[in-house]
Amino acid sequence: MSHSSYLIGVDTGGTYTDCAIIEARGHKVVARAKAITTKGDLAIGVSEAINLAVAQLPAGLAPQDIGLVSVSTTLATNAVVEGHGSPVGVVLVGFDDRMAERTGIASAFPGLPIIRIAGGHDHNGAPAQPLDLQALQQALDTVSASVDAFAVASTFAVRNAAHEQAVRDHIVAATGKPVTLSSELSSALDAPRRALTAALNARLIARVSTLIDAVQRAMAQLQIECPLMIVKGDGTLALAESVATRPIETVLSGPAASLVGAQWMSGLQSFILSDMGGTTTDLGVLQDGRPRITEQGAEVGGWRTMVRAIDVRTIGLGGDSEIHIGANGRLSVGPQRIVPVALLGARYPQVMALLEADLADVQGGSALHGHFVLLPFGARAGAATIELQPREREMLAQVTEQPQSLRKLARSFGAQRILMALKRKGLVQIGGLTPSDAAHVLGLQHNWSTPAAMMAAQLGCRLRDMKFPTPERTQQFARDIWSETVRLSARAILDTAVGEHLDENKLVQAVCAGDGMLGLARISVTPSIPVVAVGGPVGVFYGEVGRRLGCQIVFPEHADVANAIGAATGVVAQTVTVHVAGDGSGLFVMHSPAGTRQFTDPAEAIEAAMTRARQAATDAVLAMGAVRPQVRMLIRKQLLPNATSDAGLLEAVVTAEAVGRPNGAQ
Repeated sequence: MSHSSYLIGVDTGGTYTDCAIIEARGHKVVARAKAITTKGDLAIGVSEAINLAVAQLPAGLAPQDIGLVSVSTTLATNAVVEGHGSPVGVVLVGFDDRMAERTGIASAFPGLPIIRIAGGHDHNGAPAQPLDLQALQQALDTVSASVDAFAVASTFAVRNAAHEQAVRDHIVAATGKPVTLSSELSSALDAPRRALTAALNARLIARVSTLIDAVQRAMAQLQIECPLMIVKGDGTLALAESVATRPIETVLSGPAASLVGAQWMSGLQSFILSDMGGTTTDLGVLQDGRPRITEQGAEVGGWRTMVRAIDVRTIGLGGDSEIHIGANGRLSVGPQRIVPVALLGARYPQVMALLEADLADVQGGSALHGHFVLLPFGARAGAATIELQPREREMLAQVTEQPQSLRKLARSFGAQRILMALKRKGLVQIGGLTPSDAAHVLGLQHNWSTPAAMMAAQLGCRLRDMKFPTPERTQQFARDIWSETVRLSARAILDTAVGEHLDENKLVQAVCAGDGMLGLARISVTPSIPVVAVGGPVGVFYGEVGRRLGCQIVFPEHADVANAIGAATGVVAQTVTVHVAGDGSGLFVMHSPAGTRQFTDPAEAIEAAMTRARQAATDAVLAMGAVRPQVRMLIRKQLLPNATSDAGLLEAVVTAEAVGRPNGAQ
């Protein structure tokens, strides 16, 4: 067998780590596996998933015969959303007060040291002020010991990056710590947004490096020797070594991989993707074989970055979404994730006794009944290293690897608040009733403990109805959870199809609720292209989603490991943009990441820009692990009014996109 056509894809999700082994030339999945994601030590879950998949390899194929390992991940996305990351220092070169405020860094990360020094360039790439390295050194003497990395942004650095590069060289020489330059992450103007993107990137370096290390350790244990690639937010791949310094590019990596995997599995060129996992549902669009890309940059956690990524809608709805019961008995689903009781019951037999004790509690009706607290899977007691308040540390010391009753561990509102703070920091996890539990009760899901799910549903039913939970009422309660999950899923698909968030009006409600009836009128709204549904829970909910929307739902084979398949089957790509600016005087200036150059002939300037963009894109994609890349060129021109030739050129935007298959996937 030729090893070069066998690829491993891995996806680290909030609940599961998935692994798929692909025979690329035969276009088939030869092995697949799932393991619980061990957030305390990612290597445990990654190794287990890869080991389980490798054990299924066809006769004659050994681990050493794998040509490529590729990983998609939600780590960067979740870290940005949750505000996690390493302490970093931010250096702003040439920023005035207004520009510094526009970055949003001070409000996003209170207390993060921001160093402002003189320097920067103007729109033509000429120095605006001399670079003040002395002021930089004085600031470094104060802050370097308290940060793990630095981010640097300078005015008009995309026109001339000399000051950013000089600051980086000085910081590295003085501290030895990693430095992120804004000009290396984006070629677009808007220095404040580039600064924010650079700061986010610097905060993520250690976190994504942990994942890369975990996968590399798993590969070493299995004697897999081949390139390791990471999925970026636009669905393309890059060598792990290059991503390690630019982890912000992995924002939305998971949904991007699922879009690639859905296309590979379905063979469709146009569809709406709905990827439902344990924590979120991600929705995107593939049109004419290309994913819809957000031109404004990925928005994550309320912050608009300059990261090229797929245009994805993410809602806090998944199989593991927390079920809330309001004062009036109204159900709501999400947006927070908790561990399903069915999963806890399957892993920890003592959970059954705790549930029985909650059911036997004569007081009944407590919202804490059926809820549990434990350390993240794979974490060890006392392993937390982040700074904690004394009461937080005291509470954390009481949490173990085994589930405990939440109502007994946190008896007061104050204790509950502390526990929720620990959960937000990723140091504990909470278990409780979820749509996955409801699916077990209804007989739609069977992979975990149905008896545990049944008791959790009985407790939820008792809380809602304030009555003894008969089997009939418990079944109806579970069906109500299932139906609300379906309704929210249908609504998300309609929003994606229309391209905007629809108001919660009666027409939308009628369609998503299931009967489509509004008075004596029957209402229907149907997406014009198929919906490809992937992710573990979709088989439970999306048949009904398709019925309510009257649309085609495609369930590809291996839909529950779509992200892993997408990780294995992606391509390496890089886009480089070079600008040519004219002022009407006969002078044309080419601006590129390599610097500026002046021309008197517009055709010569554009030709030089094309050469520069093509070479830069090719070099970048080769450095990211591609072989034999192909380059597509695009030129957009803006001329002076009434101009009939390039002599009246105001601006030319030259874009080169280089695309190639990863080395090892041939």
